[in-house]
Amino acid sequence: MIKIRFPFKYLLVVVFSILIFLLVGEVLIRLYLHSRIIYDIEMSRYSMAAKADSPNSKIEHVHKPNVRGKFMGVHLRTNSDGLRDDEYPVGKTGKYRIIFLGDSLTLGWGVEEKDTFEKILESKLNQIRPTEILNFGIGNFNTEQEVNLFLEKGLKYEPDQAVLFYFINDAEPTPKKSKLWFLGYSQIITFYWSRMHAVINRFVPSTSFGGYYSNLYREDQPGWTQTMESFSALKKICAERSIKLQVVLLPELHYLKEYPFKKEYQQVSALLAALGIEHLDLTPFFKNIENPMELWVAKDDAHPNAKAHRLIAEDSFDMLSKPLQGKA
Repeated sequence: MIKIRFPFKYLLVVVFSILIFLLVGEVLIRLYLHSRIIYDIEMSRYSMAAKADSPNSKIEHVHKPNVRGKFMGVHLRTNSDGLRDDEYPVGKTGKYRIIFLGDSLTLGWGVEEKDTFEKILESKLNQIRPTEILNFGIGNFNTEQEVNLFLEKGLKYEPDQAVLFYFINDAEPTPKKSKLWFLGYSQIITFYWSRMHAVINRFVPSTSFGGYYSNLYREDQPGWTQTMESFSALKKICAERSIKLQVVLLPELHYLKEYPFKKEYQQVSALLAALGIEHLDLTPFFKNIENPMELWVAKDDAHPNAKAHRLIAEDSFDMLSKPLQGKA
C-alpha cells in the first residue's frame, strides 16, 4: 500500500497563501467600496459598529450608546441610551412624550435623521402642543423585540403615547446570533457571500418573495405566535399605565398598485381590532405611486427614502395627533 505524504510545510504554504489572498482581497475590496455603497456591506458595517448583545433573549441585540458613524451614505448617531435621537431625561418633563417603536424603517435607515418621519412628525405635532418623540427603532427588530425593549427601557421615560410601526417581516421569529458573527468584520467575505446568495436565488428554485412572507402568518408559525403575544402584552401594560397605544402598518415598497400582502395585513388588523388597539394601514395611501423605486433608499435597498418618510409622516399625522387634541 502506497502512503501519500503531505509535508507539514506544504500545508503551511497553503494556509499562508490563503491568508495573503484574503488580506490582499480585503484591502482591494475596501478600496473598491470606498466610493460605492452596497446595501449588504453597509448593513453588516452597521451591525458590527452600532449593535451590542442584550442579555434578554427576547431582545437579542440593542444599540451601543454614543455611536457615531456613516452608513448607507448618511450619518447615524446614538445617544447615551442607544437611541438615534437627542438626549432625554427619564420621567416627566412637562412636554407630551411619545415613544416610537419599530425596526430599521423607524430607525430611518439610509435617511438623515432630520428627514425621518419621527423628526417630521415631532415638528408637526409641536404646532399643536409641546411634544417630544423618542426613537426606539433598531435595525433587524421584530414585534417581540420592540415590545420587550419598550418594557425594559421605554417605561422609565413615562410616555403619554406609544406608537409601534409594523412591517410585513415583523412576524419573523426573534433571531439568534450566528456563531460566525465575527465574519461580519470582513468586507470581502460579506461582499462575495451576498453575490453568491443572489446567484443562488436567481437559478435555484426557492420560496418566492411573497410566499416567504405569507408563510410567516400561518397559525402554526412561532413568529406569528410571538407577535400575537407581544401585542397583547403591550396593550396590557399601556392600559395599566394610561399610555395611549397606536399601531401604524408600513407598506412593503416593491409592489404598491397590487399590494401582495393585503391578506396578511388584514390578519394583523383583525388582531389589533380584537385587542382594542387603534391602528392605521398606510398601504392604500401608496397605491397611486407609479414607480415604487422612487421611494427607495437605493437600487438595491427598498428601505423608504426621505420622500417616503415625508409621505409616512403626512399620512399618519391625523391619527397620531388625535390624543394631543383630546380626541382619543
